[in-house]
Formats: sequence, C-alpha cells, structure tokens
Amino acid sequence: MPELRIGVLAIQGGFEAHLAMLRGLGAKTSEVRTPGDLKGLDGLVIPGGESTTIVKGIESAGLEGAIRAHHEKGRPVFGTCAGMIVCDDAHLGLIDATARRNAFGRQLQSFEADVAVEGLGEEPLRAVFIRAPWVERHGAGVEVLASYDGHPVAIRAGSVLACAFHPELSGDPRLHALFMAMTTGVRERAREEAQT
Repeated sequence: MPELRIGVLAIQGGFEAHLAMLRGLGAKTSEVRTPGDLKGLDGLVIPGGESTTIVKGIESAGLEGAIRAHHEKGRPVFGTCAGMIVCDDAHLGLIDATARRNAFGRQLQSFEADVAVEGLGEEPLRAVFIRAPWVERHGAGVEVLASYDGHPVAIRAGSVLACAFHPELSGDPRLHALFMAMTTGVRERAREEAQT
C-alpha cells in the first residue's frame, strides 16, 4: 500500500513541527496553502497559531470549500490548539463542538501537564498548552479522549480529531500516530468499497 499523504495547513503557526513528526512516522507530507494543495491528500492537519488569522487566511486563499469537501469525503482532519477552534461549529463546522479561546489564560499562563488520553495506552501524554482553548460544549456524538482541570481538551467525532494543546512540541508522536491510524482506516474502507 502506498504511504499516507498528509498535508499540514501552512498559513500561519507551527506547521513545520507537525510536518517533521508526521514524516518521522512514515507519512508523505506537504504544505497546504491553496485549494489545489488538498488534492490527493489522505488527511489534513490544521495546526496551532492564532485562530482569527488562520480563519482569515483560509478565507483569503479560498480554502474553506476545499477543506469542507475533504471532510465531506470522509478524509480525516486533525486540529490542534487554534486548529481545534477552526474546526468547531462556530467556524468550519467540522465537529459538533464549541471551543473557548484562551480558556486557560493568555501567553503568560502557558504550561505543560501530563494528560491521560484514551486509546494511547497507560502512559500519560505530556501536553503543551499555549494560549489554549478548551471544549465548552460538545454534541452527544463527540467522544472526549482527554480532560484537564475538568474540561475536555481532546475530542474525536467521525473523521475529525481535535486537541487543545500542541502534540507536535512534546516529542511524543502517539496522537499523530492515532490520526494516521484513523487515516489508514478511512483509506482502506474506501478501497474495499471500490472493489465491491
């Protein structure tokens, strides 16, 4: 089977660290800046940064429709920190959840914490929270994978995975590996359906 092709939205924010982590896990990676960059991708990562800037960049680049089309085809999306906000129902609407911006405080309140993430084994994940959101509300179909201080900080629904922290900065690739496993599963199901 050919290697997974995963793009990282490269409008603003720390997209390079995501690209490096995904390459380390064996994915073929690319930067996404235009609608054409999404063609042929198995998965898309929307990284952290400044959510308002990312949303404006998506609009000015004409990417909104292309990202929605990627999602509607069932291809996975992984939003981290600001990317989680971009995926929520107040923005792209890819997941039935609402994120609260800067919920843990501004830049000076950035911190690291060990977080138990469902599906990643017993060892907690070291989570880097930088001006992090949390999930204020989510629908019944949204699975909470991790919480911190009583607030959901990692969620999944269908083909969308989202977290409030920066997994690309911890050196622990397990959340990216989970996203790649989701992406592999979607691709295998599509191939099986095409053969029937």
